[in-house]
Amino acid sequence: MSEYQYYEFQAVDRPLTTDELQQVRALSSRARISTTHFVNEYHYGDFRGDGRKLMEQLYDAHLYFANWGSRRLMLRLPTTLLPARSAKPYCAEDAFTCWTRNGHLILDFAYAAEDDSEWEFDTSFTLASFTALRTELAAGDLRPLYLAWLSALTRWELQEDVDEDEYTSAIEPPVPAGLAQLTGSQQALADFLHIDPHLLTAAARASCTAPPPAVDKNALAAWIRALPQREKDALLLDAALGTSPQPGPALLARHRTASHGTAGPSTAAPRRSAADLLDAAHEVRSEHTRQQQRARILSRRAEQQTREDRLDHLAENAEQVWQDIAHLIGQKQSGPYDAAVALLKDLREVHDRAGTPEEFARRLQPLRDQHRGKPSLMRRLTDAGLTAR
Repeated sequence: MSEYQYYEFQAVDRPLTTDELQQVRALSSRARISTTHFVNEYHYGDFRGDGRKLMEQLYDAHLYFANWGSRRLMLRLPTTLLPARSAKPYCAEDAFTCWTRNGHLILDFAYAAEDDSEWEFDTSFTLASFTALRTELAAGDLRPLYLAWLSALTRWELQEDVDEDEYTSAIEPPVPAGLAQLTGSQQALADFLHIDPHLLTAAARASCTAPPPAVDKNALAAWIRALPQREKDALLLDAALGTSPQPGPALLARHRTASHGTAGPSTAAPRRSAADLLDAAHEVRSEHTRQQQRARILSRRAEQQTREDRLDHLAENAEQVWQDIAHLIGQKQSGPYDAAVALLKDLREVHDRAGTPEEFARRLQPLRDQHRGKPSLMRRLTDAGLTAR
């Protein structure tokens, strides 16, 4: 199988300068590059740039995936919107890391397929699916970070030779609100990181309902009016100069905190161990399996009842069915032939159920004799086992 790699970068808070654009163009002659976007696909070779450095210096979002299963998403936010202390509790080796550089916090979500896994190639992911995560994180929504930790736990469970005590001693980070009602970008992240949906369901049991996303404009306007004039002037100046181009998320987060209390993770609820979560996920998975089995049984029963009702109707109208069969055969076309054979099979079952198979054979033989010159029909009848007894 040929190699495939996808690289995408996006500048959100400010466009690249002319010098920065020249710097990026020097990394690739085939990439689609603008002042805010970089996209390149590789079927051979590799990207000459360093994604980590580009995120530290130029870009606010980065997506990478390859058809052997490796995946990476990086997001950059000003530390004034998301301080490192808020993200570090969710860090997990090889799954989620974060670090600060030049007043920004860089978040690195990673997924690496197992060595013996099959290669995979999924073009359904683009960076546009994830950029809304920056706004959500800036507004104080830490669900994406908890999802990264769950992804690490999903992979940890699959590892061999892990001491059971390690699962018991590992404690989950603070659980954010709203895990049972993920946004579209958060669900895309859960899929991207291959999070076990049963583990996510189990984790969501300790998550309170997320605050309503709608903003009361009147309440927000009153809150903004109450801000000190000097602070409002500073916000407008930063926005005009581009030093703080997106003050909205931070202001909304402050407003929600002032109006409803913190929307961040709850620290009051007891935190579960990795073993507790994995056990709960097993229960969710088992219950899901039982529900599927019950659904299949009910579906089979419904299908059987529908079949029985149909056969009862055919038994009550057998003579009309024989006439319908004759009409279908008379059309001398493949579709009507198939429909006629299906009706004959149903009639055979009707007679078998009634204990009168000889009656069916007595009616079938003249029909075969009458249409012996139609080889296509004869072949269908023989293949269906509709032969004289």
